[in-house]
Parts: sequence; C-alpha cells; structure tokens
Amino acid sequence: MNKNIFTKHPNLVGESYFKHFLKAISFSFTLLLLSIKSIIHAFLPFLCINSVSEKIKVMHEDLQKRKNNPL
Repeated sequence: MNKNIFTKHPNLVGESYFKHFLKAISFSFTLLLLSIKSIIHAFLPFLCINSVSEKIKVMHEDLQKRKNNPL
C-alpha cells in the first residue's frame, strides 16, 4: 500500500508522479482553451459550433481508458 500522498493516486492509474503531473497540466490547459472557445461561441454562436463538445468527448474517452487500463 502506497502511503505517499503525492504518488498514491498516480500509481493507482499506472503513472509516475511526473507523468501524472504532465497529463493533468495538459488537461488543464486544454480545458482552459475550451472555456475560451465556449465564451466565444456564447457571443458568436456561428463559431466553434462542435469543436468544444467533440474535444470533451475525446478527453472523456482518454480518461476512461486510463481508468479502465491503469497499467
């Protein structure tokens, strides 16, 4: 059993602390960009019509794969 709070969760998904850090930062920046696209779409609904929802679906699939196949 891993008692280190920094590595417990990353190890559960089959990653090192650093690999998990990079993946989490990547998701964070992607979500930030998607938020900006959503704001643009709110004001100009003819722009970014499907790009945000499609990317969220891809991200969800990636998260599910990591959850179901940690190693």
